[in-house]
Amino acid sequence: MRAESADRANKAKRNDLRSGKMLSRHQQGWGVEQWAAYLKDKDIPVLSATRDIFQSLKSQGKEAPEFSPRELVEMVHDDPYLAVKLLIEAERHRSRRLGKETTTQLATILQLGSDELYSLISRSPVVNVDHPGWKAAVSTAVMASSIARAWSNFRADTSPEEISLATLLSETGDLLLWHFAPELPTAAIAEFESGRANRTGLAQLNTAGFTFRQLTLALADIWQLPQMISQLIRGVDRPRTHIAQIAIDCARHLTQDPDNPALPFDIDNISQYIPGVAKEKLISALPLSDEQKTHILAGLQGE
Repeated sequence: MRAESADRANKAKRNDLRSGKMLSRHQQGWGVEQWAAYLKDKDIPVLSATRDIFQSLKSQGKEAPEFSPRELVEMVHDDPYLAVKLLIEAERHRSRRLGKETTTQLATILQLGSDELYSLISRSPVVNVDHPGWKAAVSTAVMASSIARAWSNFRADTSPEEISLATLLSETGDLLLWHFAPELPTAAIAEFESGRANRTGLAQLNTAGFTFRQLTLALADIWQLPQMISQLIRGVDRPRTHIAQIAIDCARHLTQDPDNPALPFDIDNISQYIPGVAKEKLISALPLSDEQKTHILAGLQGE
């Protein structure tokens, strides 16, 4: 009987591992504060593609100093995990030197130096994004950052690089949960797809008891991220905040469906915060074919 009981326990454990059910009973009752405290000192990974790129450069004998900081920015732009990891580390360096707050990806690299960047990547854990929802979360963050930067260029009173970085970091809570507690975002996706929640934030609230944006904000406070970045993520600074938020919504809609009927509404919304710019130009920032862009414009003209 004891052996049969042990076999059943081991089988249940294997099933839990396969299904992602690895939260302890204690963790299942955690709120946003407990999750933020748990995640704040975790070693943030980098994407496997990021490690591969830099290892490839090393194997070719290309040392970091051969690349300008701006070239390095382009190399790391596609990794939101690395972006937050660099910002946290850069702020630690800055606090020791009492320099200006780090609010752009370029500034993080200038604070650390290219050698430290390579070292940071080489000693970081690597994550393989192997779930469709996880892939969508990473793609959404990267796409939103690019869209926000393009839109910000149409306003003279904004810093495109600051808005781009803040947008990239806006989904940090979600992305960290995918790595350290995938049960939570997986449950939220199931809740949304079931129809019990008509918004992703509501699905997260129903299943986790908090939204993943709330977790991002809690971590930003704990990590003491630069005030400008925290304000943009939090929604304090306007209209720059609206540019970042609408870019996130737009990227999420694009990730769900390139022909998403919500896209004309996104363009209509962003046009309110970038006055005097033709909607064709706003649409040009989206990673779509010319035919799809024409379709969005037709939807706007048919309103």
